[in-house]
Amino acid sequence: MPFKLNHLHLKTRDPKKTAQFYVDTLGAKIVSENPNGGCRLDLHGLSLNVTKFLETQKRHQTLGMEHIAIDSDEYDSVLAKLKVVGTTILEETVVSGGRRACFFEGPDGVQLEFIEMKG
Repeated sequence: MPFKLNHLHLKTRDPKKTAQFYVDTLGAKIVSENPNGGCRLDLHGLSLNVTKFLETQKRHQTLGMEHIAIDSDEYDSVLAKLKVVGTTILEETVVSGGRRACFFEGPDGVQLEFIEMKG
């Protein structure tokens, strides 16, 4: 079951200011900007999504690092395994490119996301 880190997601009151901090202080590069004022950064190979709270998001949102996102080419079996072991599923949704995503709770309340890899 191969996995690949997709991104870390940072929630902030001011995405532009937060992104500029990573650019100026740590040498990140702005890869793209979205219409909601957020952006994606490349922090030396690590993708960071930086956004305000998302109005369409149903699960609880917090400021700071919000979740760890992982790509999986075995989305259905991973989701089934999470459910069998009683993992708390926070939200199932569709993300960019029409890929299915499942947000779930890890130990100590850490939010994780599995994203379906499209061939």
